Amino acid sequence: PRYAHLLAPVVTALVCAALAWGTGTRPELAVWLVLAPVGVLLASIDHRVHRLPDALTLPGAGAAAVLLGLAALLPEHAGSWLSALLGGLALGGFYFLLFLINPNGMSFGDVKLALSLGTVLGWYGWAVVFAGGFAGFLFGAVYGVGLVALRRAGRNASIPFGPFMLAGTLLGLLFGGLGA
Repeated sequence: PRYAHLLAPVVTALVCAALAWGTGTRPELAVWLVLAPVGVLLASIDHRVHRLPDALTLPGAGAAAVLLGLAALLPEHAGSWLSALLGGLALGGFYFLLFLINPNGMSFGDVKLALSLGTVLGWYGWAVVFAGGFAGFLFGAVYGVGLVALRRAGRNASIPFGPFMLAGTLLGLLFGGLGA
């Protein structure tokens, strides 16, 4: 589209505003605001070329862990660094299992992205990890069923899953931040 280059900055601003609304002035908001533009960039790349580059996914996982560790040292944070680390391992492990079961259905880029997404979701606890992870699968399923119903794709069509993982994480963080 003619103005597609303007979409990413607008989406990034909307995501950051939503995270600020949901989190308030707690220290973890700084982490969300650093990671959100990277998430929008990853969603855009995956949507266009069906790849999640290592240059963004692997440093994102490390950055999420380190930055949340720093946030945990500040007063008035609303999460747990230990549950964040365990959430990253759990969601990353779950995606790795899915990759081993069906490598054609789940890319290894999704596995690497799940490490950082599980870490940020885990900050607010296990319920948020499950809710955000489930929401990503739900969003992807609705999109896939919609494509099949509109006859724009077959049942075995490949869709980029990263944008749905990221959207589910955003929803999980909003619920986690509002509930904290």
